[in-house]
Amino acid sequence: MGKENEADKLLRRIERRFVKGMVTYGLLEDGDKVLVGLSGGKDSMALLELLARRSRIFHPRFEVVAAHVQMRNIGYQSDTDYLRAFAGSLEVPFLTYEAGFDASADRRESPCFLCSWNRRKALFTLAQEHSCNKIALGHHMDDILETLLMNLTFQGAFSSMPPKLVMRKFPMTVIRPLCLVPEAELTELAELRGYRKQEKACPYETRSHRADMKNILRQLEAMNPEARYSLWGSMTNVQTELLPTPCSPER
Repeated sequence: MGKENEADKLLRRIERRFVKGMVTYGLLEDGDKVLVGLSGGKDSMALLELLARRSRIFHPRFEVVAAHVQMRNIGYQSDTDYLRAFAGSLEVPFLTYEAGFDASADRRESPCFLCSWNRRKALFTLAQEHSCNKIALGHHMDDILETLLMNLTFQGAFSSMPPKLVMRKFPMTVIRPLCLVPEAELTELAELRGYRKQEKACPYETRSHRADMKNILRQLEAMNPEARYSLWGSMTNVQTELLPTPCSPER
């Protein structure tokens, strides 16, 4: 009973951040049909649970559909029966889709980018086939801040993953309802809820810089406990008059 109470208390805290993100960034509207990318990781599991719970509240009225994309050429063994049962326990329809990519066919992009792009493409296909107007992804606050640091370091761009991205070429919107939720709280929720981990053995995982950025974010927080909130605030507090004009410095 104590464990259940602890989980419920944590869930309420996460839900407050979740609702704040949805309201602040206008992520949901009446009549939305939302396709949730359910990878089987803790973030997507929590996202599906939170959206399913929220869909039972009167306003706004929206539908939720869960979708799992299996990549043929990545060593990621997902238990689709478990994911289907999890979605079923939340009274959410469950879809599956198989996709793949050839990393040798496009040397200009990293395998991680190609995998992510093809997963996203599959979700767009499913969303259109099932009349969904929004796709919800499980990126949390840490993911967004790590992407900001990666883009600054490797792309020379002050950019990240927005909580809401309206597509230009077709009527679809990508939303990230966990944008204000720290990863640590989702990790704790997964343990208390007993989310079953999916086996992951990606051959390209060690080539990603995201793990490095996780460490850098932790180092920044060691220097300043409020570092994540300062980083987040910086994305809407760009003081262009105090920045240099466009110029390419000599290397």
